[in-house]
Amino acid sequence: MNYFSYSSIGPGHDRHRPSEPRRAEPGQWPKLEAALAVVNRDLTATLPGQDALILMVDPPGQPLPPNGIDRGQVYVAMPDGRWHGNSVNACDLEESDPPEPDDATTVLTVVADAAQSTIMELLWQVWPICEEHKIGVHPRPAGTTDGWHQGETDVTGPPVWWCQGSRDGNSHDVSLVGELAATLPG
Repeated sequence: MNYFSYSSIGPGHDRHRPSEPRRAEPGQWPKLEAALAVVNRDLTATLPGQDALILMVDPPGQPLPPNGIDRGQVYVAMPDGRWHGNSVNACDLEESDPPEPDDATTVLTVVADAAQSTIMELLWQVWPICEEHKIGVHPRPAGTTDGWHQGETDVTGPPVWWCQGSRDGNSHDVSLVGELAATLPG
């Protein structure tokens, strides 16, 4: 499992065992769950026999606050609970950020990126792959070009799997995230 425990040792620091990561409760993260269902369509279409990815919550190591908002970090994980990469709900709840991103496009892009990171690092394989160029693709807004950088706000297209293309600069959108099955031969 990919998580770390941080605790101070010394006078005045009681050692406590942090809570173990756990599978997210159904309905706890509805936007993240919906986005993961879309990404799992691509996973099952392109990696037959691979079980669906799940959401895991890494608790903050302290009790749930009075407002009841879980301050744990949520990760896209393999069915056995292992994950790699960044959380998909990175926010600062103390600054009144929402526990999940509000924008469905952002949620789907973040979940697709996290799923790709988990699959690639834990299965040691490139995923997903452009059938035309036989190279890995990445989630980004539809219609972006080679010069696009993550974090740019002027692009509002739906998230797609984007291929850098061949060396001649033949970059292209492969498919909408969740629609990879339509690009497969046969």
